[in-house]
Amino acid sequence: MKEISELIIPSELRYTKDHEWAKKEGDRVRVGITDFAQDQLGDIVFVELPEVGTSFEQGEQFATVESVKAVSEVYMPVSGKVVEINESLVQSPEVVNSSPYEDGWFVVVEPGDISQMDSLMDKDAYLELLKGEES
Repeated sequence: MKEISELIIPSELRYTKDHEWAKKEGDRVRVGITDFAQDQLGDIVFVELPEVGTSFEQGEQFATVESVKAVSEVYMPVSGKVVEINESLVQSPEVVNSSPYEDGWFVVVEPGDISQMDSLMDKDAYLELLKGEES
């Protein structure tokens, strides 16, 4: 397990209490799980993603990640419709471990209300959450 100081937490992303990240890209939002989440899960062996065109509410489960340790749900950081999924995770789910923010993203969403991004944590708030979970 990584120490908090070893975790990669990009400052341009927004974070949920359930360890998902969201990145605004124009009028869309790219979503994945954080470095902390993949580190806690261990070796990821399977990722189940939704179908393109499926809509989810903020906080609703949209994906499942299976590791050698556990099965975890992944929750939608903003309400919206899935417009793209990361097909490469089907063949290579371990990419989430090696590159959670670049190649290991899960979905791209067309949000119903982009202002929901404002309700997510910035890097500093997410770090505080992690420090609280560590104790």
